[in-house]
Amino acid sequence: MSRNYKFYNKEGVYFVSFATVYWLDIFTRSSYADVVVEALDYRQKNMGMELFAWCIMPSHVHLIFSAKDKNPGLLLGKLKEHTSKQTQKDINDNFQESRREWLIEMMQKAASRRSNVEGGQLWQHHNQPVELRSNE
Repeated sequence: MSRNYKFYNKEGVYFVSFATVYWLDIFTRSSYADVVVEALDYRQKNMGMELFAWCIMPSHVHLIFSAKDKNPGLLLGKLKEHTSKQTQKDINDNFQESRREWLIEMMQKAASRRSNVEGGQLWQHHNQPVELRSNE
């Protein structure tokens, strides 16, 4: 199965969820959740993502969004790529993080099972988006 999200209508409004590998409770720490919030804010202001609702849970994220004439799959892919790299960096650099070594080990374990992932993997591979409304 393809690892890319399939958005059949670029102008649609979509609901997506994505979870951390092994459903790790990463976002119980506000500094890690802030990475997602800042990335969403950046994409809203600079990349054409229109957010209708979002929710960050301890181990996953829910979004309702549209892409304002952009490719929704690329927007979402860049969001996940950035948040993965930044969150892993923040965990690695946070020596006060009591779960630091274990979290790094779990993300490396997940990455070792994928030929296309180097280092660590934060996000699980996903379910398909659900189109909520078509703008046609």
